[in-house]
Amino acid sequence: MKNIVVLVSGGGTNLQALIDAEKSGIIKNGKISCVISSNPDAYALERASKNNIPTEVIRRKDYDEFFEYDKALTDLLKSKNADLIVLAGFMTILGHEVISAFENRIINIHPALIPSFCGEGFYGLRVHKAALEKGVKLSGATAHFVNEVCDGGPIIIQKAVEVKSGDTPEVLQKRIMEQAEWKILPQAVSLFCQDKITVKDNIAIISD
Repeated sequence: MKNIVVLVSGGGTNLQALIDAEKSGIIKNGKISCVISSNPDAYALERASKNNIPTEVIRRKDYDEFFEYDKALTDLLKSKNADLIVLAGFMTILGHEVISAFENRIINIHPALIPSFCGEGFYGLRVHKAALEKGVKLSGATAHFVNEVCDGGPIIIQKAVEVKSGDTPEVLQKRIMEQAEWKILPQAVSLFCQDKITVKDNIAIISD
């Protein structure tokens, strides 16, 4: 059974999707063992406590230098025996030490079909606003491993979602969360926990 540590900053809707998926058996051979928040007031912490999941808080502003924060987060994750780290709306940048210590063991969900509308500055509603301004007919979500290139890690699963006439960024965001993010993130986590993902030349290969 693999230990899954989920990093959060806000409401925790993707965390809730993971909790529900674990309870329903969608996530196989994995258990959410800890939720770590960058924000002590994040509602995601309440979601965790309601489900008897231990929590921790680590704030960037409590460390003078970024490298100190990077090391503290790495040490915390190691102390939790994290086999897999899932970024579920974690709004703090990960540093070199964390990423190198957990290479191909950090999964993020991005609310677009990478390589479209991704990279530095593309997060939250900004992604959906850019997609609508471009007039795309399909958007969606991507579950991918994290490396030191923003949104540049190996893609695990993608799911397309229709963009409809009259969509606002908020409406599109909700549809993509419901139809894509909350489905493929637990799937990607389950594949990892079952050792069904291998990475070669920055490409994730899924085995049956």
